Amino acid sequence: MSRIGKLPVQIPAGVKCELKGSHVKVTGPKGVLERDFHPDMTLAQEGGEITVTRPSDKKEHRALHGLSRALLQNMVVGVTQGYEKVLQIEGVGYRASKQGKNLNLALGYSHPVSVEPPAGIEFTVDGTQTIRINGIDKQLVGQVAANIRSIRPPEPYKGKGVRYATEHVRRKVTKAGA
Repeated sequence: MSRIGKLPVQIPAGVKCELKGSHVKVTGPKGVLERDFHPDMTLAQEGGEITVTRPSDKKEHRALHGLSRALLQNMVVGVTQGYEKVLQIEGVGYRASKQGKNLNLALGYSHPVSVEPPAGIEFTVDGTQTIRINGIDKQLVGQVAANIRSIRPPEPYKGKGVRYATEHVRRKVTKAGA
């Protein structure tokens, strides 16, 4: 049995879950999330918790069991607490600013780069070097953060670029002079 999959998902007060076959709708104080799960997985709500069960011990079903439970847990946490990713900008002249809802980045290119947030995502800029990405959908928050980081990933010689706040960039030694 999957260690993750067999755990029930606790539904806190103020969160409402609607199960219609393999479609789940979770409503909470921060918003609403909907997702279609694999039809082989059985979702059952009993009181204040939802359990996920699998039909057999096939490899595919074992993999889907833990995945389905984790996705459901992420939905519940998202509508109650939300998710946040923090990006740091390193480099002389590199900076971020907000213009309306959009994020403007000066990352050493000949032009500023403007990033428009998708629905459900909010940018916050602390100073000029820190970007906070907030939202209720964990996958979307992570994808937007990865897209911003890919505009100018950190390079290994000087460490310039956009990195996650928790990321450690391995530095390389430059070529020694003769």
